[in-house]
This record gives sequence, structure tokens and C-alpha cells, in this order.
Amino acid sequence: MDTHPTTFDELIRLSGLSHGTDVWLGNAQTLIEQGIVTLQEAICCRDDIMIYLIKKGLPPDKAFKIMESVRKGKVAKGKEAKWPEYVELMKEHGVPDWYMKSCEKIKYMFPKAHAAAYVTNAFRIAWFKVHIPLAYYAAYYSIRSKAFDAQYMIFGKEKVKNKMKEIEIKNQKKEATNAELEMYDDLEIVLEMYERGLEFLPVDLYESDSTKFKIQENKLRPPLNSIPGFGTVAAQGVERARKDGKFMSIDDLKVRAKIGTSGAEMLKQFGCLDGMSQSNQMSLFG
Repeated sequence: MDTHPTTFDELIRLSGLSHGTDVWLGNAQTLIEQGIVTLQEAICCRDDIMIYLIKKGLPPDKAFKIMESVRKGKVAKGKEAKWPEYVELMKEHGVPDWYMKSCEKIKYMFPKAHAAAYVTNAFRIAWFKVHIPLAYYAAYYSIRSKAFDAQYMIFGKEKVKNKMKEIEIKNQKKEATNAELEMYDDLEIVLEMYERGLEFLPVDLYESDSTKFKIQENKLRPPLNSIPGFGTVAAQGVERARKDGKFMSIDDLKVRAKIGTSGAEMLKQFGCLDGMSQSNQMSLFG
């Protein structure tokens, strides 16, 4: 909001500013607000210092040493004995005062290669979010989501909004647990997905993966372990067992998948066992 980036280079600069210590707050931010410098001119990554000083005509070895002193925080901590000498050298080559004062505040700087890698990855993720959203949400829920709970998240946005409101009220009263706050983050992403017109398919005993979200019928199929209380071990047990054919009954499922009565009950509550008899036994009088 402060810098209005329009180029990929500026995004890399922002990554450097946000990962440094005393590079943005009380430093570059103030200089930009006061109109002293632009984002392109501000010190953002450690490499900026050396490249700038070489362009100003400083010997490359001196430019490198100044960069290293600044980015390690030695200058800010007053531990660089040669800093007065470096200041004189920079003044001789027309380096402005604001630049040296900015260097004197920096305690840590991000390498430009790291910033470039972060932004490249973020840009790639953003492209998928815009252009192939189901792939983005499938990956996000499978990898990043900390508290995806199918009970509240796969049955439409009204249920999502109600759960969010419930957590918000508890949070205002300082009663929300860490697990609920983590769930709130996931609920926001789920609501966003619904608002974009995307939907979930039901959790399915045979179609759902044990741990990953799948794209089917232009919708997302949640995994078995998204059922609250139905853990990854139980989900993987079901996935392995179903490779040997359909389950004859709930008892057959429990034995082959090695899940207990409570696990079977959770699957039942989500409609995964609809139409399945309890036992393989047939009643003569049924």
C-alpha cells in the first residue's frame, strides 16, 4: 500500500524490505513517505548496496566490504571500526547523506537471490490461484491447511459463515482456542472459494484420497482424513483395504481397514456407509 509496486523487480525489493531488520520500518518507509527516495532507489536487499556503490565509482572490494558490514548489522551496532573511513570514501564519490544514514540503521539484510526465489514461487502460486483455482485450492488444503474440518467446510458457505461468526464471538471474549483460530484461517480460504463459485463433492469411501484433495467433476473431493476425528492412519487403512475390492459390510470394513467402531461411526455420519449392512450375515427372516 505504501509503495504501489508495478514491476517484478519491485516485488523482489518488497521481499527484501519485509525480510530485513530495520530496513523498512523507520528507514526506507520514512524516506519513501517523505519523497526523498523512490522504491527503486531505496536499499532493499544486501546486493543493492554493492551494486550501487560500484556504479558510484567505488572500488569493488571496498563496495563489497561496506555491504558486508551493513548487512551483518556491524555498522548499526557501532562495531565497524572502518565506518568513518568508508563514509569519507562514499562522500568522495557523491553518495548522498540519506544513503549512509540508511546504512547506519540496518541490522540484517536479505540476499537478493532469496528474495527472487520467494517472489518467483509466490507469483507461480498466484497464477494458479487466478487461472486454475481448483488446482490452487486442492494444493492449499492438502499442504498448507492446518485445521480443515469437513463438518463445517464442505456443506456450503452459510455453514462456513456461521462457524466464523462463532469463533469471532469467542475470540472477542478471549475464549477462542488456538485450534479454533487456526480453523478460522482455513474457513476464510474456504469462504473465498465458495464466493468464486467453486464447490466440494461429498467425502466418499471409494473416491476420496486418504489425505489429499482431488479435482473431480470440476469440484473438489475432500480426503477421508478431513472428517473430524478420523485420523490419517485410519484413512490410509481404508485406502489400502479398498484396493482389494468393495467392502461387503461395515464389519468387513472394520476388519480389513483396521478401524474401530468409533471410526466406522464417523464414516457413517458423513454418509460414507449409506446402503451398507452391518454384517455379512444374511437374515432368513429379513
